Amino acid sequence: MSRNQNQSEMDKIVSLAKRRGYIFQSSEIYGGLSSCYDYGPLGVELRKNIKEIWWNDIVTSRENVVGMDSGILMHPKVWEASGHVENFTDPLVDCKQCKNRFRLDKGVHKFKCTNCRMKFHVKDGKIGGRKKYRECFDDLTASEPESYVNSTCPRCGEEESIVLDKIACPKCGSADLTDPKQFNLMFKTHYGASEDSAHKIYLRPETAQGIFVNYANVANSARAKLPFGIAQIGKAFRNEVTTRNFIFRSREFEQMELEFFVRPQESQKWHKKWIESRLDWYKKIGIKEENLQLREHGEDELAHYAKSCFDVEYKFPFGWSELEGIADRQTYDLQQHIDHSGTKLTYYDQDKEEHIVPAVVESSAGVDRTMLTVLSDAYWEDEENDRVVLSLSPKIAPIKAAVFPLVNREGMPDLAREIFKDLQGDIPVEYDDGGSIGRRYRRQDEAGTPFCITVDSQSLEDETVTLRDRDSLEQIRIDKDNLLKEIKSRIE
Repeated sequence: MSRNQNQSEMDKIVSLAKRRGYIFQSSEIYGGLSSCYDYGPLGVELRKNIKEIWWNDIVTSRENVVGMDSGILMHPKVWEASGHVENFTDPLVDCKQCKNRFRLDKGVHKFKCTNCRMKFHVKDGKIGGRKKYRECFDDLTASEPESYVNSTCPRCGEEESIVLDKIACPKCGSADLTDPKQFNLMFKTHYGASEDSAHKIYLRPETAQGIFVNYANVANSARAKLPFGIAQIGKAFRNEVTTRNFIFRSREFEQMELEFFVRPQESQKWHKKWIESRLDWYKKIGIKEENLQLREHGEDELAHYAKSCFDVEYKFPFGWSELEGIADRQTYDLQQHIDHSGTKLTYYDQDKEEHIVPAVVESSAGVDRTMLTVLSDAYWEDEENDRVVLSLSPKIAPIKAAVFPLVNREGMPDLAREIFKDLQGDIPVEYDDGGSIGRRYRRQDEAGTPFCITVDSQSLEDETVTLRDRDSLEQIRIDKDNLLKEIKSRIE
């Protein structure tokens, strides 16, 4: 699929998200605020369903995981201890020609072979070059441009012959750039009655540190024994320099994080278990298996706290990208807070009769990225039946069923309203009597509603209705009193 086709598909998803009340541009009436979004009626329901299913899988269904909710504002020393003040930075460069500012790794990387002089470049994850060289690029990927340095030339076969020729501006192509400068990604604010007397603090860039600083509070109050986990869902903020691809990367986002505390010698075992568990979870919420993969981080891309890390990646319209990270953080986090705060954040191991610092296996997922994933995975165009469909899993669909009167006369609206009221307390349901029945079906198909219930003239005679399946278009006749049981069985 070409880049234009990929972008076209993404544009269609963005358009549908606005049209059907999933996602709106923040402050749109004032021109919008870049990379900030608001969630509409269907959007908040989908987000709620994703979070509830995650919480049930991580916390409610397990006896060794508990939840908490930490504050967005935290003592600034937390971020010094965690390494965010020192390490949470991006190298930025300015183009002297067009004044464009960009992350160094987002520039156009231009390479050449020192043997045959072949040249190629990497821009936006795409490999390009002269036409006569393009057959050399079939087996190359562009996920990490710097990895081409000292690699084997795909044209002449010379080993360790590829060198970085230059980095150019992705906007104008000029290689006249400033030296890289480090830019901290945390939002700063002031804490106090006035700026003059206030302390400088940060909006949290992740929810994990709220768990680590509360480790002892939670462990003691919950009488937890290793291995055990602490989970939370909450907002985080990052002053991203490069935001892109709708809600994939934004400055305000919501995380679903688990910190699972284990004995240090068992971290590798638990890391493997959580990798498998988290990959399976995405399949459970309806994501197609062929669109999911695991990718291990190379040593050169590991975070400063991680011994190893795997990403669950999804094949978005713009390519394979990270959906969730599962990292073996070892004892780094608790040890850092022990060293900086002087507080005892250890666990008494009765088997060894000693205090130990637990290691941590972290699962960090994004609510927004998961939402974009389910929308991307569910979107398709049914040309045969002239409709756009969101084939959301019934488990996460914002509306489970819609109730229609076939026509707005002969008592059909009264019976349809009665059925709507009966279902309303048990499942999210919508009543729709606007336009033709075909138009209403297509409206619900596009919104992702898995089932439609139609009241017609036969319904007035025998109290049966038509139950229509969104994906298969199968229609069955069913007694209205059996509707709830039937729909619940299909959701489960």
